[in-house]
Amino acid sequence: MEMNDVLIIGSGVAALQLASSLSRDKNVMILTKSTIRNTNSYLAQGGIAAAIGPGDDLAKHCADTLEAGRFHNNDASVREILNEAPSLIADQVDIFDKDQNGDLQLGLEGAHSENRIVHSGGDATGKHVIEYLIHKLTENIKVEENVFAYELIIDQIQKRCIGVKAKDEAGTISYFYGSYVILATGGCGQIYSYTSNAPTVTGDGIAMAYLAGADIVDMEFMQFHPTLLYTDGEAKGLISEAVRGEGAILVTEDGTPIMEGIHPLKDLAPRHVVSQTILNFIEKGHEVYLDIRNLKHFENRFPSITTMCVQNRIDLSEGKIPVVPGSHFLMGGIKTDLIGRSSLEGLFAIGEASCTGLHGANRLASNSLLEGLYQGKKLSQFINSDSKKYPISEFPRTFQPYRRKAFLPDIQILKDTMMKRAGIVRTKKLLDKQKQWLKQLNVNELTSLDPYSVEDIQAIFMYINAYLITEAALTRTESRGGHFRSDYPHEDEHWCKTEIIQKREGDVEIYYEQGEATHVN
Repeated sequence: MEMNDVLIIGSGVAALQLASSLSRDKNVMILTKSTIRNTNSYLAQGGIAAAIGPGDDLAKHCADTLEAGRFHNNDASVREILNEAPSLIADQVDIFDKDQNGDLQLGLEGAHSENRIVHSGGDATGKHVIEYLIHKLTENIKVEENVFAYELIIDQIQKRCIGVKAKDEAGTISYFYGSYVILATGGCGQIYSYTSNAPTVTGDGIAMAYLAGADIVDMEFMQFHPTLLYTDGEAKGLISEAVRGEGAILVTEDGTPIMEGIHPLKDLAPRHVVSQTILNFIEKGHEVYLDIRNLKHFENRFPSITTMCVQNRIDLSEGKIPVVPGSHFLMGGIKTDLIGRSSLEGLFAIGEASCTGLHGANRLASNSLLEGLYQGKKLSQFINSDSKKYPISEFPRTFQPYRRKAFLPDIQILKDTMMKRAGIVRTKKLLDKQKQWLKQLNVNELTSLDPYSVEDIQAIFMYINAYLITEAALTRTESRGGHFRSDYPHEDEHWCKTEIIQKREGDVEIYYEQGEATHVN
């Protein structure tokens, strides 16, 4: 039996920042369900936000983050993470785009009051950051690709997470152990029919943590990106907010600007405002486009987006890109502190799978890669300085399970119903309908996942995440950030700074900033 010092599930920016920052005397294992580059981080077109420009400062960056998050943020997390942003940029400054004077180019994105977004390769920041971190991986780090982790191993004597069960492509189950078990599996955007997320982003880590009894928080806050390329009835990929930052505007098929009079920032309003506005026009029978005719040298500034448009037969010479809003980023997840400690001893979560409170009710653009870099670096410092040993009992190493089929509705039905009933605009009636439909499937009551295929387990995890989002959205009777209830269309101060924490037992625990918890069945 091989015992790793550090066992990391996932291979996005947070996972690779952690692995590449650990000391070389640590035995590190990275498990990834696909290949190391098949992640949301690799697809990230936007950049990394940092208050490094003239006239900018930490206070302004904090203020913008709190405003976008509708003041649901953890203030201490906001200040701590954003304060580290300049040094995190400096750690890999060579990969970022510079102007003719050799200074960092600073872009503007929605809800930012200053130009503070650094990019790499124009609109390929995620790809360049991931490649940089992969290049830094050392010989003490082993990467296992196409291995699907699906269950946390808990030592019942120590009450500590000590590893994971995982399946390979042949269905063989293996046990992997670690003194530190880190979930860096991303969010769950694939539970919606329109999404910018990679196909692998199905909420695996969140479901695993939930099933093991860890605290899950803020699942009602899903950010819907306003502009996904839309053609042939499908969302084909992300059109970065930086395109609007450069001057593109949203228009209907006849060229009517849709954000006029909606918000003072117009097309650069917070994402939930823009997404809801686009949806309103689509529901009235309009088509919505990004008008890029005012942007000079679009192909040079946005090479990845240009390639995606060409591949999908969009004629950029016409100056219009058809768009639709879709799921993009989960503000909630596994409840953690700043370095990723969960409520379950030995289990850590970093990146989008975690919730530090940085993003509040709505993530400020380009704060997410920043959070992943921060958590990976800080958790590595904690592990490097910890000399404790965590012995574990002997467990079997591999076995071939008997087979069983999960009889669940087709996953496309889940995606469509989540988009209609628990998507951009929500109501009690539709959320109740979705909750009852999900509840009758009894996915939360499965006692063992061993007999099911990787495809079936992934579907089960998607249904679990859908239930968590639906239940939390039903519980929060207000609108705030990424959570919009048309039957409760306004913010309610009673709900500000109130966390909805969900546990396996089936209760929702509502924790107020002050006072005792209230339990809701």
